[in-house]
Amino acid sequence: QKYGYFHCKDCKTRWESAYVWCISGSNKVYFKQLCRKCQKGFNPYRVEPIQCQTCSKTRCSCPQKKRHIDLKRPHRQELCGRCKGKRLSCDSTYSFKYIV
Repeated sequence: QKYGYFHCKDCKTRWESAYVWCISGSNKVYFKQLCRKCQKGFNPYRVEPIQCQTCSKTRCSCPQKKRHIDLKRPHRQELCGRCKGKRLSCDSTYSFKYIV
């Protein structure tokens, strides 16, 4: 699981997601995400590890973690190529809390 930056070339919408699924040890993306306006699928133009903003590590023991993502924002299951149409969404099947 990685953090990705997306850009729809048609409507110029930009978004970010912590639910980018890559082949282990690489940045090769498994699933596209849909633009919320155009409904076209895109791979991220940039991916990076999900990491603690305090120590910049992917796995850390910081007492107060500054998250790379906002855990309060809901995962948009209807736009996700991995969990669209499935009963369980990415955020419930593989949680960010196990990474950092």
